[in-house]
Amino acid sequence: MKKLIILLAIMWFGLNAFSNSVKADDYTKAVIGHVITNNKDIDHNKLLEAEMSKMAHQFGLQMVSILQQHLPYIMEGVMTELRLELDKKHKCLLLKDSKIKDKDCQ
Repeated sequence: MKKLIILLAIMWFGLNAFSNSVKADDYTKAVIGHVITNNKDIDHNKLLEAEMSKMAHQFGLQMVSILQQHLPYIMEGVMTELRLELDKKHKCLLLKDSKIKDKDCQ
């Protein structure tokens, strides 16, 4: 029974070790291998442009998720500023023909 448990534990650890090796970034390895093997045949400007485009796309996706998380707080701040501005304009319209002078309405 103990041998079976030890054997299963060893198999489990072995399979987990192989599953972590699959998580490697194959795209980067493929590009680097291609650049090394075909160094003189590659248009380096196009390669740099493609990589920058890929990075910009990934950055854009991250920014969308961040904005999605924080949009309620951003909109709350914008709405507060709009309310304050509208209140100020309304106050100035009410005080327009009166004797009361306000420093914000000049």
